[in-house]
Amino acid sequence: MLDEVFNLKLSFWKYILLAYVTLIIVAAFSINIPRIAILEETARNLFFHVPMWFTMFVTFLASMYYSIRFLSTENMNDDIKAESAASVGVIFGLCGLLTGMVWARFTWGTWWTFAEPKMNLSAIALLIYVAYFILRSSFDEDLLRARLSAVYNIFAASTVPFLLYIIPRQLPSLHPGADGNPAFSEFTAPELRIVFYPAIIGFFALAYWMTNLRYRYRKMEYTLQETTEV
Repeated sequence: MLDEVFNLKLSFWKYILLAYVTLIIVAAFSINIPRIAILEETARNLFFHVPMWFTMFVTFLASMYYSIRFLSTENMNDDIKAESAASVGVIFGLCGLLTGMVWARFTWGTWWTFAEPKMNLSAIALLIYVAYFILRSSFDEDLLRARLSAVYNIFAASTVPFLLYIIPRQLPSLHPGADGNPAFSEFTAPELRIVFYPAIIGFFALAYWMTNLRYRYRKMEYTLQETTEV
């Protein structure tokens, strides 16, 4: 099924997606939102920060799926798809981290604090994936690189739920959803949900588009390399 998704022809749908995401961004900054203590107007970051992390997690899962499949098929297309999804996941992870830093600056008074486990563990999760790309660049032989990268990618994806969701809940933290703090209990207002949920769908669709473009580029690059070697 995922193969069919990868092979979809985007055509005019990309313009619909761009219009949809633009509408979400405009709505995020223009709708009236309820007054939430401490957060105030920064609560609008909910429409960006949280969907970005969700999107990162989904793309990492897709990347892990293709790594697992590569180990059973050794089809280089699966390796390319795994790398493409992981690269897009890192982009959304970085955006999630940056929007989190902006939120921290206006609510906690600092861009970064080592006393906040959620921020630090999120950075560690991204560094694990940076190591994935460093590993890929360390080998010239395609099959060996793909095999080792697939094994590492499975490990990397398996750490994300622990680093981002499980461990932070066990440590003292000001972050919503950690250490007993309610996760967005005040963000359930209808005027926030009508933007928040569509934003998640929009970011998912944007990630798919980006992954598809990355895959097509890497596929052409790999094919050209194979042709040149022959």
